[in-house]
Amino acid sequence: MNNNIINIIKFKKYLKPVFILLIGFFITANSFAQLIPNLGGQRTGTASLQFLKIGNGARATGMGESFVAVSNDMSSLYYNPAGLTLFKENGLIFNHTEWFIDTRLEFAGGVYHFGNNAIGFSVTSLRTEDMKVTTEVQPEGTGDYFRFSDLALGLTYARQMTSQFSFGATVKYVEESLGGLKIRTVVGDLATYYMTGLGTSRFAVMICNFGGQVAPSGSISLIGNRTANNFQKFPPPTGFKIGFAFEPLMTENYRLTTSAQLNSPNDNKENLNIGAEYSYKDYLFLRGGYKFNVDAETFSAGAGLKFPLSFAKANLDYSISKYKELGFTHRFSLNILFPKKSQ
Repeated sequence: MNNNIINIIKFKKYLKPVFILLIGFFITANSFAQLIPNLGGQRTGTASLQFLKIGNGARATGMGESFVAVSNDMSSLYYNPAGLTLFKENGLIFNHTEWFIDTRLEFAGGVYHFGNNAIGFSVTSLRTEDMKVTTEVQPEGTGDYFRFSDLALGLTYARQMTSQFSFGATVKYVEESLGGLKIRTVVGDLATYYMTGLGTSRFAVMICNFGGQVAPSGSISLIGNRTANNFQKFPPPTGFKIGFAFEPLMTENYRLTTSAQLNSPNDNKENLNIGAEYSYKDYLFLRGGYKFNVDAETFSAGAGLKFPLSFAKANLDYSISKYKELGFTHRFSLNILFPKKSQ
């Protein structure tokens, strides 16, 4: 036991400078294009179903979405399904995102644990208000209206294989509608989570939104009494993520969680997220994050509060994210965890 404690102390002593060096390396790499190659940069904008890339969960987005190796709460339904095994309570999550141009994104889900397993269900919905149908000869509107909407229904399973290793998978039915056009498909997420045993360090790997190419079905009317019903296929926004997290500072009253995550999307260049969360007595939380080598989003910040209910524990979280040209987005999340009844 004493040797284990000594090893952990030694590990923490050297882990902090190593972590700082790694972050410095990735920041430098983003400054010099040759160190992180622009693989995929030439494919910008070539994936469909872009709403699947919009983050859900104010805690994760407050940390710059550097969350794949943190995922230990209900938002694991979106960020890393293997993380559902890191807590034992059954629960619910509700997330509201104030997106751009009066667009709102809603996310809700539930998780149930049994033994070393967990199952979950999630719903993601994005929709616009009704918009006028316009044509070349009727730019003020034809009198008809249309709406753009997205829907994803996810079914998740996770299992803790050992005290250090877990895996999880999600299957999602996805539907996108625009006027008379509609896309329907199925995509999947596959993830792992590994506790190294060295202090609190852990890393995770995830492949998200993998599936076949899709094209809209339906038809649209064109000028001159013509119709279009044959459309090009595009892949879903598949991404590969690998992350590392640990607590450089941790006492009975406070905890500092830090994380770094490298992302490789199929429709853009590689990018890096870093984030941190400060917890005071496990009821007050402050968060911050930054994204490197991305075109739009830069920094994010957030706060959270944990409080008891008569029948459960609840977390209320808020985050704000800055986009270079588009401004700010706001997210609100409520997590409710129901304590397990003693056997």
